[in-house]
Amino acid sequence: MADHFLHSFENLVEWLRAHVQAPEHFTLSYAGEHSQFIRFNHAKVRQAGDVQQSSVDLKLIADGRQADLHLTLSGDPEIDRQHLAEALEQLRQTLPLIPPDPYLQLNEQAWDSQHQQQAPLPDSAEVLARIEAGAGDLDLVGIYAAGPICRGFASSHGAFGWHQANSFNFDWSLFHANGQAVKANYAGQDWDPQELDRRLARTREQLDYLGRPLKTLAPGQYRAYFAPAALEDIVGLIGWGGFSAQAIATRNSPLQRLYAGEAGLSPLLSIAEQVSGSISPAFSGEGYPRSDLRLIDQGHAQDQLTSARSAVEFQRPANGAEAWEYPNALSMAAGDLAQADVLRQLGTGLYINNLWYLNYSDQPAARMTGLTRFACFWVENGEIQAPVSTMRFDDSVYSLLGTQLEALTREREMLLSASTYGQRQTGSSHLPGALVKRLTLTL
Repeated sequence: MADHFLHSFENLVEWLRAHVQAPEHFTLSYAGEHSQFIRFNHAKVRQAGDVQQSSVDLKLIADGRQADLHLTLSGDPEIDRQHLAEALEQLRQTLPLIPPDPYLQLNEQAWDSQHQQQAPLPDSAEVLARIEAGAGDLDLVGIYAAGPICRGFASSHGAFGWHQANSFNFDWSLFHANGQAVKANYAGQDWDPQELDRRLARTREQLDYLGRPLKTLAPGQYRAYFAPAALEDIVGLIGWGGFSAQAIATRNSPLQRLYAGEAGLSPLLSIAEQVSGSISPAFSGEGYPRSDLRLIDQGHAQDQLTSARSAVEFQRPANGAEAWEYPNALSMAAGDLAQADVLRQLGTGLYINNLWYLNYSDQPAARMTGLTRFACFWVENGEIQAPVSTMRFDDSVYSLLGTQLEALTREREMLLSASTYGQRQTGSSHLPGALVKRLTLTL
């Protein structure tokens, strides 16, 4: 199936290179997937489907102007070439009506990047059997998605990129009769049935604690452990503008003080854009090769995510960031705390599985607020005592990942984007859990 996507893309590129005329230039970005979706309710299959789709974004450039069109492909080579020809003619008519783009920058280098990660995906029958065995008669609600995702890029300057990655993502919740829930996830490229068993068993264990009376905490400061999914919410919010060259140059980054050298984070903290080995392509939709970047090294700011437009506007080298300059393959270095020792090391405090509704309460100070959600537990003397009522926190990144960061776990979890809006995504986060000495709860 992936070969079908590649041949389709190559045929369209070949046609364009034969029909685009100087001084015109083109770029063509391709997205394709063949995905299986299975939806569960009460641990039973309620809906199953198979999606095969592909699309391209054609951009035409001439005389400092650019215009683009998005096309959904039919899979029939003749029909797709016809639609591409119509799109090319439409863009030719549109270009003279558009003013020159002062920040237009094309990568005029010819490059070739082809990666195919074809790890075998599990048989759906095996997946269903494992889920049924792990959930039993519990109320499991979730969705399983798996299959190859393809991305391509080509330009009239001779650039050609192709990326295919097989992946799976099982996102689920177990609901207690009282309406409380435990949320969990298992995703990646290398299927390990025993790992799914372990995660299902862990959620079943936590579900038992949800039957105890809720504990309501007074506002104040508490020791806390953030599971990888909760930490993902925090670093995900930081990512919106935090590492962006444009946001930093215009002083709109929540990490402005870090990049200015006015504040630091914990020496335990190192964050990278880890393109190698991820399901994210090694090239951007703007036509620039992507490589691994050190964003934060032992608490100090390093690289910035720089798109082609930011490179022109702020005189910086482009490094393959997309236009929105958001991490797409974020990886946080592991620490020394064994997962098995988390509760003991936490002692007395909060065990936080998930957060939600995060936003900035003071963006220049990197201060954020949000709510606990899904199986937040009160722990005493290293043992879970009770689920905690939903609480709001308000704290600074410079505290949570700075002065108050006590330890990061040795084990990390691969968290793939569960978004299926329009198509499956290639974003990922590889994160440990984080133990902090002090988290501020406000109400």
